[in-house]
Amino acid sequence: MAKHNKKRNTAFIYETLIREVVKQTISKNKKNRDVAIGIIKEHYRKGTELRKELQLYKTLLETKNLNEKIAEKLIFETKKQHLDVDQEKLFKEQSNVISTINKKLSKTCFNNFVPNYKNLATVAQIFDDNLTPKAKVLLETKVINHLVERVQKNNNPSHVSGLVVKKFVNRFNDSYSDLLEEQKNLLSRFVSSFQDNGAEFKFYLNEEIGRLKTCVRESYKLNEIKEDESLKQKLTEVLEVLENFSNTPLNREKLLQIMKVQNLTKELQA
Repeated sequence: MAKHNKKRNTAFIYETLIREVVKQTISKNKKNRDVAIGIIKEHYRKGTELRKELQLYKTLLETKNLNEKIAEKLIFETKKQHLDVDQEKLFKEQSNVISTINKKLSKTCFNNFVPNYKNLATVAQIFDDNLTPKAKVLLETKVINHLVERVQKNNNPSHVSGLVVKKFVNRFNDSYSDLLEEQKNLLSRFVSSFQDNGAEFKFYLNEEIGRLKTCVRESYKLNEIKEDESLKQKLTEVLEVLENFSNTPLNREKLLQIMKVQNLTKELQA
C-alpha cells in the first residue's frame, strides 16, 4: 500500500487550516488569522473540487449509529460519488492551496496537530482506486466500525439540538426579559453552526471572547470599580472564566456564561 501523503489529503489541509486559525487567534496575530480564514473561504468555496471532496470526507467521518448494512451502503454510495470528483482539477486545487499556505502563512502549518488524522488517512485511502482487495477490505472495515459506533450520551454534551437551544433561550429570557443584540447574534450563529461543522462559529466566538476580555479590562479604569475591591475581584473572576473558554468544548452552561458576560459588559459601558 502506498504511503499516505497528508498534503494531498483534502480534509487534512482543511483541518490544519482550522487549527491555524485557532492558534493565531490565541497568539493574537490577527493578520495571520485573517489570512488563514481567507484561504479556507477562497479554496474551499462552493463549486470547487476541494469542497466536493471535503463533503464526502465529512459524510464518512461525521456519521455514527448506523447498522452494518447501512454503513456498507453509505461507503458504496460515497465512493460512487467520489468518482464524479475531477481528479485533475482536484490535484491543481490542492497544489494551489498548498502553495498559498507556504507563501502566505508557513510550511509549519502542516505540522499542526490534527486529532483525527488516522481517520482522515483511512478515508483518503479508500478513495484510492489502486487498492489491493485485501487492503480495500481492511480499510473499509475500519470505516464501517466507525460508522456503527454508538455515540455515548453524557450529561454535559458539547453539541446542543435546536430544541434545547430554544428552551435555553426561553429560560434566559425569563431572567433577562429581552436579549441584547450581541446575545441574539451569538445564539443565531451557534444554531447555524450545526450546518457547517462549526467552522464559522469558531471564528466568531474567538473574536467575541476577545472583545469581551477587552471590555472587562477597560472597566478596571472606571472610578466605581477602582473604589470597590469586591467588584475588582469579581471582574478578575470573569476574566479567568473567559481565558479558560478555549480549553474546553462549548456547552449550554458555557454559552450561558458568555451571554451573562455580554450582559455585564453592556451594563459596564452604560
